[in-house]
Amino acid sequence: MRDRLRQYDPEIFEAILGEERRQQTELELIPSENYTYPEVLAALGTVFTNKYSEGYPGNRYYGGQTYTDVIERLATARARELFRAEHANVQALSGAAMNQVVYYGLLQPGDAILAMDLTHGGHLTHGSPVSHMSRVFDFHRYRTDADGRVDFDEVRRIAGEVRPKLVLCGHSSYPRELDYAGFKRVADEVGALTMADVSHVGGLIAGGALPNPLDAGFDVVTTTTHKSLRGPRGGLVLSKAEFGKRIDKSVFPGLQGGPHMHTIAAIAVALKKAAEPEFREYAARTLANAQALAGRLIEHGAELVTGGTDNHLIVVNTVASFGLQGREAQQALEEAGLATNKQLIPDDPLSAQRTSGVRLGTPAPTTRGMGEAEMVAVADLFVRAVRGKDDADEVKAVRAEVQQLCARFPAPGPISAAKS
Repeated sequence: MRDRLRQYDPEIFEAILGEERRQQTELELIPSENYTYPEVLAALGTVFTNKYSEGYPGNRYYGGQTYTDVIERLATARARELFRAEHANVQALSGAAMNQVVYYGLLQPGDAILAMDLTHGGHLTHGSPVSHMSRVFDFHRYRTDADGRVDFDEVRRIAGEVRPKLVLCGHSSYPRELDYAGFKRVADEVGALTMADVSHVGGLIAGGALPNPLDAGFDVVTTTTHKSLRGPRGGLVLSKAEFGKRIDKSVFPGLQGGPHMHTIAAIAVALKKAAEPEFREYAARTLANAQALAGRLIEHGAELVTGGTDNHLIVVNTVASFGLQGREAQQALEEAGLATNKQLIPDDPLSAQRTSGVRLGTPAPTTRGMGEAEMVAVADLFVRAVRGKDDADEVKAVRAEVQQLCARFPAPGPISAAKS
């Protein structure tokens, strides 16, 4: 198949080959990125790409569904068991879609939703003013305190004022564990439903390394299937049984047409992987690696948002630490072979295109087999890269050391082609 693509469309083939080489020789430190399993890639590239399967197992709108029903039933059963959920929907095409499904399925347009502010660690789909959802629902946003942590006095005050129909917790850039029981208490006080978007930590929850909001009585939990779960790009909606039919109808026919059955097959594979003992070890090592990385950065004098981390991600205030805007630091790190992303910090005076920080995490290096000793080395390389960004020899030296580290810990995937 690769030879056919090489011959037919060499431009696309070379871009794919280039990305494979980049992933092998550079280190992904972006906390929302990971290396999926070869078995997941194999499932993605199957004839299920050819099949329309609108509807649900046993009730499709097209014929020829014998095997699509098999894989979707397996995927939903594995999701329910892994996350201890009463109901699971695996058809959401992305993280944005899965969250919209919940809003439209359980609420009415104009209903109030209380969620974390984007600039304080929340996510675009949690009602950022630039999102379409903010035009449909009445979002109110809570912020973190002076230490960068969720301020429950503020959450309770806003909830009492606006009486939201839904209290939403979850984040894209919050380095601390969320107090699900605390959010549940606030929601109960105002008669609201509870939703947790655990996209970043879904794999760590599946692996038993972090608490599961469903165990705290949450009504709905959403998670993407890539990131720390190491699956393909897609979304899961997990809920109490009483909301199952409304969520299913919200996915189809409410928001989407035919599901991507090749992706659902790959999700099923990833969920089977996540139920194995090795995945629990992976989740624990991801957290230990984050502690080692954060600790070493602090030793170098780096200022971290909240002063550390409880999960897999770290936010470095690069302006305070190194006199560099986040965009400048991201560029310097990429030159040295370290992929990060510029990141807003709480009450950031800079724009989202410039930022005062960068965000990094440990899921991808942990997947490569790196441990705490390597995370200490990565922190050293990180600091050398930003402090020596104007020294061409130092940048070259750091990049060479990153490549040597990556060679010792190859990324999973079609590496034979990357070496050809």
